[in-house]
Amino acid sequence: MLELLDRWLEVLEVVRRNRLRTGLTMLGVFWGMFMLLLMAGFGEGLEAGVKRTLGGSATNAVFLWGRETSLPYQGLQPGREVDFVNEDVAALRSLPGVEIVAPRNMLGGFRNRGEVRAEGRSGAFQVAASVPDYRFIEAMRMRQGRFVNPLDMEDARKVAVIGGTVADELFEARDDSVLGRAIQIRGVWFQVVGISESRLPGDRGERADSTVHIPLATYQQAFNQGDRVGWFALTAGPESSGAELEAAARALLSERHAIHPEDEPAMGSYNAEEEFQRVQRTFAGIRGFVGVVGGLTLLSGVFGVSNILLITVRERTAEIGLGRALGATSGGIVLMILREALVLTAVSGYAGLVTGVAVLALASQLLGSDHEVLGDPQVDISLALGAGLALLVAAGLAALVPARYAAAISPVEALRNE
Repeated sequence: MLELLDRWLEVLEVVRRNRLRTGLTMLGVFWGMFMLLLMAGFGEGLEAGVKRTLGGSATNAVFLWGRETSLPYQGLQPGREVDFVNEDVAALRSLPGVEIVAPRNMLGGFRNRGEVRAEGRSGAFQVAASVPDYRFIEAMRMRQGRFVNPLDMEDARKVAVIGGTVADELFEARDDSVLGRAIQIRGVWFQVVGISESRLPGDRGERADSTVHIPLATYQQAFNQGDRVGWFALTAGPESSGAELEAAARALLSERHAIHPEDEPAMGSYNAEEEFQRVQRTFAGIRGFVGVVGGLTLLSGVFGVSNILLITVRERTAEIGLGRALGATSGGIVLMILREALVLTAVSGYAGLVTGVAVLALASQLLGSDHEVLGDPQVDISLALGAGLALLVAAGLAALVPARYAAAISPVEALRNE
């Protein structure tokens, strides 16, 4: 026990005799670990924030809407409006690989707002014609009540699901007393059957919470829209990709509406799966970059430990030689140098780890959980432990050079130099 204590006191004595040099070396290791955690933590936070933005919608969704034709086809002139209809729904559902087909419309056009009245109050909100399956395209929570259901579609019921913002602005009562009350849209009365809340952050979430959902069948009947459909939201099944589904759906709709196969501008489309995969690739690159930069920063600190030990060994040549003359073995000398390297690395690396975690925790508190860009900046414990273990291994390997140099010192030569 006394021998072990003596060995650790020897390490402390070496540190004490070279305070500035040792402090600068430890600072390099500290900074490497600190920066690795900081880059990894904020990288994870940025990825979480972006995924949260995408997380309110299905990541395998494809959206298609009609525009104007730009090429003549089958005797028809360009410039025709492409209008989708209810019959397209059954055709799209027959496509291989399709999981959900959700036709949709928006009163007044995409993102336009209409006046909604209720009990002497009014506001401008989006009025969306939706089908029951749309809640799986744009994930939402039901604060109260329910979403549009199949019976609403079948009977063209005049019911409405209002966003949380709509409920708060049009009704003073609590949520549970809002259900069953009426709202008026362009002179048509609808009964409130649910209050929805979007899972999207920022402007997209606010826009979704300012939306009134009514059944598509009711919308077409009440507002004289016939069988017109504004756009389709589709999702691919587990064995199909969004790109394949998009190509198949475009080909089918082009054939049904006499659109030239090469007339790309005739239909607009958005593939959420491609966007999601692009985000995945981007953050895979960021993680790789963080790993390389953080690893190189740590290695620079480790090489600093190796250099400081090599200098220390040269300064302690006479001391080591005297130890060898008194019976110290080569293995004992090597262990002594390795012990010093591991102590310097472990202490400074642990300090960098603790400081990094503390800064990330503080940043998480300051940013909050609802930040539009950054999610909660944090580091997986396995990364921190892995980095710490790799740091110690690298420090041990780097210390082998000065350790072997110290073990090779001849007692006679060392005492002669002194």
